[in-house]
Amino acid sequence: MKKIKINSIYIAFGLLAFASITACKKDFEDPSRVKIDDALNGSQALSAVAVGVQRTYTLARTGVIFNSIAASGFSSNELKLLNAGNIPELQLSTGGSAVDATNTILFNMWATAYKVVDESNKVISGAEKLGDKGYASGLIGYVTIFKALALGNVSSFWQKVPVTIGKNVPFVDRVDGYKAAIAAIDNALAKIAANPISAQFSSTVPDLNIVNTLHALKARYALFSGQYALALTEANAVSLSTGVSFAFDNANPNVLNTIISSNNVFQPTDENLGLSGALLPDPADKRIPFYTEWKATGTNPPTLRMKGFSQTTITSIPVFLPGEIILIKAEAYARQTTPDLNSALTELNKVVTKNNDVFGVNANLPALTGTYTQPQLLELIYKHRCIELFASGLKLEDMRRFGRPVAEMKRSFMPYPFQERDNNTNTPPNPAF
Repeated sequence: MKKIKINSIYIAFGLLAFASITACKKDFEDPSRVKIDDALNGSQALSAVAVGVQRTYTLARTGVIFNSIAASGFSSNELKLLNAGNIPELQLSTGGSAVDATNTILFNMWATAYKVVDESNKVISGAEKLGDKGYASGLIGYVTIFKALALGNVSSFWQKVPVTIGKNVPFVDRVDGYKAAIAAIDNALAKIAANPISAQFSSTVPDLNIVNTLHALKARYALFSGQYALALTEANAVSLSTGVSFAFDNANPNVLNTIISSNNVFQPTDENLGLSGALLPDPADKRIPFYTEWKATGTNPPTLRMKGFSQTTITSIPVFLPGEIILIKAEAYARQTTPDLNSALTELNKVVTKNNDVFGVNANLPALTGTYTQPQLLELIYKHRCIELFASGLKLEDMRRFGRPVAEMKRSFMPYPFQERDNNTNTPPNPAF
């Protein structure tokens, strides 16, 4: 299993490249220092900033990982609030009009995502000028993973999004946001195909299994944008025999562990992961004890806690799960122009019966049998996405795509941070819900 470890050699330079996140006018330069474009004219400097991109994406409360999990978790009923004094979490937990443009979880996700896009673009531009094209393709592929993740995340939470960096940039439909992520991935894959990633790059920058991860993300965003044939093709290109994950250490700890250990912010809604009715997990489903546990603190009685990828300060968080890729295939088969329900069921059963997952996410249940209509099969796929991908930040997108009742959501789309509206006259009106 590959864990993306942040090399301390690069952190100092990377932090220089990431001044504090400013208002979302998407003008990230610090006028008091040398322009980053002028400074990044060599492979070492570009590598340092590339690793800094990763750090920014994963960093504690301001990173995209935590904020997307929190925003989706509360809005989709995966998570319950433990302390109403946590105002941003309280807004999302309450939902509806209680979620406003001052919410710092939404602002941090928005601002950090566009910081990642901005710095990724700078690395890509600098890499294009390198003489070592194998090193350049590695850099482009590496930061494109984070650029695609950033664009994909904002497209999951907002109806319209910018896909360019600058002042007063235009907004496009969220589906076009996913397509922009795919276009970035296509560019990176083309660069790598023309000039395979060099051994020097692979020994210098943390191992992301770049090509495999790019195909996985392309499959995800093709599915989210309704391109089912493309999603199936890309999912079939992904190897599921090894996992890629974000690694953490004491200097950059797993923020989910910090939250869960405090038992003061959120925990799973219940042992059923917030699901009910026909969506209730099978009591024998081994993913439930993987993701949750009953744990006592001191003399207090046991309470339900999040487990899974939040167990310790150094527990890694997957970039994608093998089960997600399999479920992408199942959904793509079920939704394509001429649905292939037999193939969809075959793929779904690979998740239902799985007992050898590289991350330990195993349902280990008997295979589903019988004949299912397309709506029935899609509901089963949705159910198993909810369980397999618990607290991944993806459920709110899934709820909209599968047409779940509004009553099951706390919020469907998010209001735009007031910092964006103050600095960009193109900011659309906030959605009603």
